[in-house]
Order: sequence, then C-alpha cells, then structure tokens
Amino acid sequence: MSTERVIAWGDEMRAVHQRLRQALAAARETVQSGGDSASVARDIRLFCWGFCVALDGHHVSEDTALFPEIARQHPELQPVIAKLMQDHSMIAHLIRGVEQALQSGDEPSVLLGHLDGIGAIMTSHFGYEERQLLGVLDTIEVSSTDATPRAYFGPLAE
Repeated sequence: MSTERVIAWGDEMRAVHQRLRQALAAARETVQSGGDSASVARDIRLFCWGFCVALDGHHVSEDTALFPEIARQHPELQPVIAKLMQDHSMIAHLIRGVEQALQSGDEPSVLLGHLDGIGAIMTSHFGYEERQLLGVLDTIEVSSTDATPRAYFGPLAE
C-alpha cells in the first residue's frame, strides 16, 4: 500500500469530523430559525435526523471496522479504543434523546438542549480521538481490500 493512501486515513478522519461539526451547526441553525410552519418542522426533522444518522453511522463504522484494525496493529491502544467506544455509547444515548424529542414534537429549546449536549461531548471526543489516533492512522497498513473510507468512517466519508 502506498504511503499516500496510508496518510490519507488521518486526513479522512479530520474531514469527517469537520463535516459532522458542520452538520451539527446546520441542525442547530434550523432549530433556532423558529417558526410554526409545517415546512420549518419538516426542515428541523430533516436536519436533526440527518445529523443523528451521520454521527451514529460514523461511530458504528469506527467500532466495527477502524478500531479492530487499529487494535490488531497497535494492541497498546486498547485502553484508548475502549474509552472512545464508551464515548460512542454515551453519544448514542444522547442521539436517542434527540430522536425522542423529534417524535414527541418537543419545543425547540428542548431539542437545542439535546443538540448542545451532543455537541459538547462530540467536541471533547473528537479532540481526544484526533490526539490519540491521527499519528497511528498515518502509519496503519490496511489489510482488507474492501477497507474504504466509508467502511472506516461512515456515511460522510468520501
């Protein structure tokens, strides 16, 4: 495998994290836009649901594809991977809160509270993940021929 492709795994993680930050900002802006019209309500569901699906898909891909590959090549990173997976579980719980708020038609302030909680943990999580794994991703050798950015980083990967 070429060094160019290997180094791109770290770039891909940074790019996906940036897209998720942008998706969260778009969801928050949509909720904050207010209004009572049916189209605003649809937009809120669309942006919030889309963000939740993308974030969850990113974490599921890491848990099932990326992290096992890292653990195989760098067993010393098991504690880091365990913490990251614990964060994923906590964020999944918070995502369920957003989904419940959307289904219940809760007030925008309730939905914003859920998004703010996810945003706070997501920011901390992404920072830790990047500090701990970017250097490793720049050296990892992918053994699977079907290892694609989407398989490792979820639906927002290119």
